[in-house]
Amino acid sequence: MSQRPVLRVRKSGTALVAAVIAFVSAVPLAGASWALTPVLLIPLAVFAWAWRAGTDVYPDRLRVRALFGGNVVPWSRIVELAPDQRGRVSALLDNGNVIRLTGITRDNLPVVLEAIGQTPATDGEPAATEQ
Repeated sequence: MSQRPVLRVRKSGTALVAAVIAFVSAVPLAGASWALTPVLLIPLAVFAWAWRAGTDVYPDRLRVRALFGGNVVPWSRIVELAPDQRGRVSALLDNGNVIRLTGITRDNLPVVLEAIGQTPATDGEPAATEQ
């Protein structure tokens, strides 16, 4: 498991910028009273989540990362990658569970499939695999 990912997909950098702006905006509030200092933890947590959350694509598995922990799913357990109405992509597993793939959207799904040597399905036909 020490190999490097073929592709790293992260959320947009706008969440990082928003967390920095929120932190700077909360400093005067936290400086008004020691009791309000924990308010600074909220933008710090958002920053950490935006920095860490995402999906790492390996030739043999996916690693979905969250603020705390994550899931490692072998490609052999993934039945289907499907976008929802909002463009977010989820992986349907062979046991019926669904995992939302953080950072992967309908727009960058073809790049993810290309990185592992698969071609995306078009108009309801199954995706071709080379594995």
